[in-house]
Amino acid sequence: MNEQVIKMLLEGIKDTLYMTLGSVIIGYIIGLPLGILLYVTGKAGLNPNRFIYRVVDFICNIIRSIPFLILLILLIPFTRMIVGKSYGSTATIVPLVICSAPYIARVVEAALNEVDTGVIEAAKAMGANSFQIVVKVLLVEARTSLISGFTITTGILLGYSAMSGTVGGGGLGDIAVRYGYYRWQTDIMIITVVLLIVIFQIIQMIGTRIATGLDRRKRKGN
Repeated sequence: MNEQVIKMLLEGIKDTLYMTLGSVIIGYIIGLPLGILLYVTGKAGLNPNRFIYRVVDFICNIIRSIPFLILLILLIPFTRMIVGKSYGSTATIVPLVICSAPYIARVVEAALNEVDTGVIEAAKAMGANSFQIVVKVLLVEARTSLISGFTITTGILLGYSAMSGTVGGGGLGDIAVRYGYYRWQTDIMIITVVLLIVIFQIIQMIGTRIATGLDRRKRKGN
């Protein structure tokens, strides 16, 4: 493996991390409020609203039902309009965000639904309004589940970022397709797969440790 290949792989790692972390952060900026909205307007939520819940629920289900590769192709005109091109690592963030936001919303909704209703009732009895309950009770009580969901989502987006290499998305996936598939350079294909596995394991390990640490603090607090 020469210096040029090493440089290419390092660039691929950088692009992959840029796409994955960039999309998961923006995805949470959109998906977290959506998840809170789903919880709040749900049947057992703080302010049930069937119409709002069904609209957001429908949008999330529609986007989640489209396979990522098809969504990636469908969004090419929109991606080009947003970033000026439809290929490369920055362009790939657009479909990754649109794909991840509804999934994140569901993860957040599920995490909030796990919070003990007794804690919520106690906050209501103390005079807390809906915003205070969400910020100071629900998000705090559900933090372990939210971190676990963040870890899982990041791992999924890592895989999707590699998948985007089939249409010139950049990163390790693009290297695997260009050299491992089109040029039959099996060694580069294997290296990119190993690198993706290593990155995934690191993300999983960090997320698990943070979630475990928060869970221990929560138990001590109780």
